[in-house]
Amino acid sequence: MRLAPSPTGTLHIGTARTAVFNWLFARRQGGQFLLRIEDTDKERSKPEYTANILEGLQWLGINWDEEPVVQSERIAEHRAAIQQLLDSGRAYRCYATEAELTEMRERQAAENRAPRYDNRHRNLTPEQEQAFIAEGREATIRFRIDDDAVITWTDLVRGEMRWAGADLGGDMVIARRAPADQIGDPLYNLVVVVDDAAMAITHVIRGEDHIANTAKQLLLYEALGAPVPVFAHTPLILNKEGKKLSKRDGVTSVNDFRAQGYTAEALANYMTLLGWSPPEGMGERFSLAEAAAVFDFERVNKAGARFDWDKLNWLNSQVLHERSPEQLLAELEPLWSAQGWPTTTADATWLQELCALLGPSLVTLQDGIEQARPFFERPELNEAAQKQLATEGARPALAALLERLPEGPLSPEAAQALLGEAVAAAGVKKGVLMKTLRAALLGSLQGPDLLTTWLLLQPSGEARSRIERSL
Repeated sequence: MRLAPSPTGTLHIGTARTAVFNWLFARRQGGQFLLRIEDTDKERSKPEYTANILEGLQWLGINWDEEPVVQSERIAEHRAAIQQLLDSGRAYRCYATEAELTEMRERQAAENRAPRYDNRHRNLTPEQEQAFIAEGREATIRFRIDDDAVITWTDLVRGEMRWAGADLGGDMVIARRAPADQIGDPLYNLVVVVDDAAMAITHVIRGEDHIANTAKQLLLYEALGAPVPVFAHTPLILNKEGKKLSKRDGVTSVNDFRAQGYTAEALANYMTLLGWSPPEGMGERFSLAEAAAVFDFERVNKAGARFDWDKLNWLNSQVLHERSPEQLLAELEPLWSAQGWPTTTADATWLQELCALLGPSLVTLQDGIEQARPFFERPELNEAAQKQLATEGARPALAALLERLPEGPLSPEAAQALLGEAVAAAGVKKGVLMKTLRAALLGSLQGPDLLTTWLLLQPSGEARSRIERSL
């Protein structure tokens, strides 16, 4: 099995899902998962995209079994294969100019015909070819596709597949334009076949948008005498409207999900569910290793997989709720430091206690910024908090608590005792004081456990300062 990303952008969620399925199948079958960087698009391929793809896969927990193959380093092998096809008569040089091809496509469009090459230079005589060369024309190299050819294969997801040669758009370009005595840059369908054969790839698992490419590539495998792998075409990832997930949906790259505070475990877990149904009794929460133990293509759906944000959020919350305070701190500390908060000088135990307080309410790591903000920055009193402070008995109860409030840390037992004394002294119900204390400490009537919040703000004197401000 192999993943063959093109480094023309950051790691896309669709590519990452393909990587997950390949990895799961390889581990289940006891095979190898290989990586090939398809960087033959010289203008758009960039080293930083390659680095992003590799780092993103590693972050997700997808490891590969050999050093990645870099496709551009194998151009000599690709050209040798093209020469083999030329020598066998399965390929030929086409001298049609871009202007001629444009005129052909425009005519086809005007006649409501599907665009296809009309194979005009398939059977040039030596004299015709020499005439084109004399004009200074350069040539692409095309692979012959007979219209009456029938291409079939058994797809692991879609079952028996059948394509007619007439539906493949005419003879296929396998090398870009170059002088007639040279072979131009080899193109995708040719190089994929040559590299898969060289890497001894037994299974090709990729998105359903490659089905037409598969039909073309099967002809190339046959023409080159290369062993044919087994194919599996997975469903596309769709948005809530049922259209292919795109940049217009806001988040499409693994980087985007990571920046929004999703964990590698939750994202990998969710991508496994995008098109695959776990066995009965397994549930939807599992690790990649657990999925690999049972993964097969019989449970991969043909229909497109709709992206469900609610399910991803639920999975991510489950992961975060299982984190220890130490683990959460390792992930939240960089986010807090980026806010300019003094995490490096803060007491480590205090920070872990804060993580323990916030952890059960987190959906994403980004939630940990706003939920932690009142512990690093004194909040303004919102309208609800101000109304609470103006209610009958609120300020007397708070003043009674302040009178009894010692300096330094408090135990939970001591804090509860202080609340009881203040309530009795002010002659109010305990709920009035609790609600008012929350307003004073957090500037809001919403927030995490009040007693723990108070105990975290108490040692530094911040609890006292906020109560004094409110009075």
